[in-house]
Amino acid sequence: MNGKIVKVSGPIVVAEELDGAGLGDVVRVGEEKLIGEVVKLTAGRAVIQVFEDTRGLGPGMPVTAIGAPLSVALGPGLLGNVYDALQRPLAKKQDPVTAISQTREWEFVPAVAVGDVVTGGSIIGTVAETPAIAHKVMVPPGISGVVEAVRYGFFTARQTVCKLKTDGGQSREITMTQEWPVRVSRPVLRKTAPATPLCTRQRGIDTLFPLVKGGAAAVVGPSGSGKSVLLRKIVQCADVDVVVYIGCGARGSEVAQLLQTLPELLDSKNGEPLIKRTVLISNTADMPTAAREASVYTGVTIAEYFRDMGYDVAVIADSITRWSEALREMSDKLSETPCEDGYPAYLASRLAQFYGRAGCVQCLGDGGRTGTLTALGAVSPPGGDLSEPVTQATARMVKAFWVLDGFLATARKYPAIDREKSWSMYPDTLKSWYDGNFGPEFLANRDRASALLRDERELVNFTGTLSAQSRLKLETAKMIREDFLRQSAFDDRDSCHAYEHQATLLSLILYYFDLCNDALEKDILDPEPLFNIPTRTQISSAKAITELERYRQIARDMELQVEAAIGGQEA
Repeated sequence: MNGKIVKVSGPIVVAEELDGAGLGDVVRVGEEKLIGEVVKLTAGRAVIQVFEDTRGLGPGMPVTAIGAPLSVALGPGLLGNVYDALQRPLAKKQDPVTAISQTREWEFVPAVAVGDVVTGGSIIGTVAETPAIAHKVMVPPGISGVVEAVRYGFFTARQTVCKLKTDGGQSREITMTQEWPVRVSRPVLRKTAPATPLCTRQRGIDTLFPLVKGGAAAVVGPSGSGKSVLLRKIVQCADVDVVVYIGCGARGSEVAQLLQTLPELLDSKNGEPLIKRTVLISNTADMPTAAREASVYTGVTIAEYFRDMGYDVAVIADSITRWSEALREMSDKLSETPCEDGYPAYLASRLAQFYGRAGCVQCLGDGGRTGTLTALGAVSPPGGDLSEPVTQATARMVKAFWVLDGFLATARKYPAIDREKSWSMYPDTLKSWYDGNFGPEFLANRDRASALLRDERELVNFTGTLSAQSRLKLETAKMIREDFLRQSAFDDRDSCHAYEHQATLLSLILYYFDLCNDALEKDILDPEPLFNIPTRTQISSAKAITELERYRQIARDMELQVEAAIGGQEA
């Protein structure tokens, strides 16, 4: 299936005589065999988007069809690696480069025996890929049969570790590596309803605008509002097993900083370097636009692979806006009719293809194995305009929408979440989990805290004299903002706060409100002593406390100090 170039327009190449090539097939373009993908077929011609720099290409140069879609290699060695959008390792300079090492040997420990019946997705063995993650070698989807041979030992990812006699009577060799097309979701037995929160350890998110494992969320905000910082903190602290981070169209300096930072960060779960459970897909702004469009699919396919092992996986796209801009540029090169702000008509459907691959699933192969894939995307609306097309389309796809405020970020109030514009549809989904772990008071406290913050917005604009109860609301709302929602990135205990500690801290602040409110109902003459009790300072520092007994001690001290404030005035 050989053809020749008739036209070159930036990353778009038109070829003719490419008989037999199908839509979505990979082709090799020019003498240097640049990688491209067929995106449009017309009478006798194929339109190709090339994922590499097309300078030097011209009419008459050869084009060769591979006869297969754009795919990624999946196997041991993915974790800790940095790839480009086509899964070429960026850390390796030798040629040729491969996504999965052809020479490194792994200790394969079988999980099946001769005579066992296996199907697509069945685990046939494990590899200790990192201290944190055991790589589970699975039968590729669509293959089933009886184990004819399996062996323990050290093998490369491409060597045979198991032989099957398939249902068709043929012998099939299984290696530790499999290929999968990036634009096709990996199959699952069934999707299930999410029921467990994804603890990001960011109090403003987990308590007010929670996310579930298997859900979808967007971090929205103007440049400088802290989107990338928040996402990286989630990478470090989130209650997931594997993270796939897609740097889509980011500045080269941002990616360099991330590559320098990740190996130095320690995983909050096990103390190991964070990079050991992370896969990075990097497509910087100076790389070809077409590759930027493919990077999201490459990342989510790798994430699905670890999900199929039964792990909780988070895939983070930073940013969805730059990815959408790549779609717009490619659409313009293809002379497609533009819609709002020049974006293609299929913008929403492409976003749905990304976010729709999130979910809580029952995996193939072993009926009791479940995995989750949580999708998070960063959105940078120009000028903070939330009505622009990418933001609006994203809001329709996700169920958690975290808006960051540039003014809060400038004031160093991190994470800079705008509580008026942010929302989450997951609290009702998680009610059973909250009630089972913390009792019904958790959601009740969440609602009370939200109500106090709303009251604060009204009271700060009040020009008259405030009552003692109104002043108490302002004081408590300030404590919620400063002592609960605000977190310090320089304190590991404060920046990564577990759900149990979040619930206890918020309960402690609201207990202060209840004690003082009861005192005010006794008509004390001066409420000021209540607002200045010593435990106010202890509550402020309590967010760095990990021992729950310390919280209880603060509550007891607070009771005594409020009683003393009341008794002093009664005397």
